[in-house]
Amino acid sequence: MTKEIIINSTASQNRVAITENSNLVDFFVDHPEKKRMVGNIYLGKVARVLPGIRAAFVDIGLKHDAFLHFSDIGDKLEDMKGIFDDDESDFEDDENNVDADDKQKEKQGDVKKEEHREKQTPKLKKGEEIVVQIIKEPVKGKGVRVSSSISMPGRFCVLLPFDNKIGVSKKISDFRERRRLRKLARGILPQDCGLIIRTAAKDQTEESLSGDLKFLVNNWSEIQQRIKNQSPPSIVHEDLSTTVSVIRDLFTPDVSKIFIDSKKLYKEIKDYVQFFQPELVKRVDLYKSSVSIFEEFKIEEQIKKLMGVRVPLPSGGHIVIEHTEAMVVVDVNSGRYAAKKDQELNSLKTDLEASREIVRQLRLRDIGGLIVVDFIDLEDDKNRKKIYDELKKEFKKDRAKIAMLPMTEFGLMQITRERIRENILQSMHEPCPYCEGTGLVTKKSNVAHEIEEWLKRFKQENKSKPLILKIHPNLQDTLKRGRISFFSKLRFKYVFRLRMELDEKMSIQKFQFIDLRTGEDITDNYS
Repeated sequence: MTKEIIINSTASQNRVAITENSNLVDFFVDHPEKKRMVGNIYLGKVARVLPGIRAAFVDIGLKHDAFLHFSDIGDKLEDMKGIFDDDESDFEDDENNVDADDKQKEKQGDVKKEEHREKQTPKLKKGEEIVVQIIKEPVKGKGVRVSSSISMPGRFCVLLPFDNKIGVSKKISDFRERRRLRKLARGILPQDCGLIIRTAAKDQTEESLSGDLKFLVNNWSEIQQRIKNQSPPSIVHEDLSTTVSVIRDLFTPDVSKIFIDSKKLYKEIKDYVQFFQPELVKRVDLYKSSVSIFEEFKIEEQIKKLMGVRVPLPSGGHIVIEHTEAMVVVDVNSGRYAAKKDQELNSLKTDLEASREIVRQLRLRDIGGLIVVDFIDLEDDKNRKKIYDELKKEFKKDRAKIAMLPMTEFGLMQITRERIRENILQSMHEPCPYCEGTGLVTKKSNVAHEIEEWLKRFKQENKSKPLILKIHPNLQDTLKRGRISFFSKLRFKYVFRLRMELDEKMSIQKFQFIDLRTGEDITDNYS
């Protein structure tokens, strides 16, 4: 399998595509005007403490106060899950080898500790200073989510200030390698700090690990100094941009090449790789062709498909992905059946194809929150189990945290996927100014009816006043169609001096009435 990272940089944005055998598997967009916020560290001030919802709101200098749940307060390693990539949440703390009984006792003890922690209310006071780190981007007008547990990610490890545990990524399965890395970490880790050893650290030398850790420790020292010198609310550490963070987290030895079409960004990334992993620097290439890099690698076409609601399946079926306020709904539809007697078999085939495509689309589109999938009905329980197992297998490729329930008798499956930032649809689109994000506009005949109703109300309070009716050009045909147009009928019926003006900036489902004498917009006065 050939895995590549393709980076397109323009004046308006940077786009990062990760491909496997030329198929798009991950996609990131970095907007200069909307910088990545996850990982930023702030010196904030507690604005409100709400024990009823087990949370506090912290003023960190942004438009909305940051949301700090009580479960995100503390210095436990568990609190760090999901902040960056799966290496930080998917690790094992195998400090000692214990037998099964000891593990069970330890597990029971951890459960009790967790229950005790949940019952406790942190001693937070309004106006108190607190250092927090953003763990989730703002979504739909809400503030960011923060944690008071700080995490400093590097190329090979993640520094956890004020912690004392050493974790190793589960993806490093070799026991000897895990033991070697743990031993190295113990030898170089400063006091009062914990460490998570990332997957990229496998087979790395002590020099490489030590260099990475030293870089992080120096960063943390600088942050501590800023905390002492600055007043809240203020930012004390800004994490890497989306583009460079992708290189840090996803440029692993299995990536054969990185292609970049910007000299400036090429130099920045090359210097970064040269510093942290010089043996991989030869894989970083500057793309020089006059043909667009995303066109050359056939990525542009795949991105356009990402924006669509309907996604085709190999056997002729398709899935439909729709966003609602509460959840994302995925509907699975079949192609033509070969024969009625093969209906169950064909349904299973389509559902299996859909399972693989759904996981791919959730990852590509970065869809998080609650997802409900309506599969084609299957009568056999064993077949339903196959769909569940297929999804479980495919989700292992996903770096986000996943939880799902078995398929119901109605063919529905509930999935939750970790949401850290806006999905691709939200980051690349904005609500339609005409339909206001609903996907529907009022029928032209209904708008015409609303115009007449407005004039009725206006006539009751005014004998005669010249008016200007402002509408979108698309409404003109509806109002002026026919031998005696609707617009002419209005003028005769209400005996008004009425003039029509067209404005392309107006919504197609809105209208305005302007007093011709004063120029005042009086629409709302009679609505």
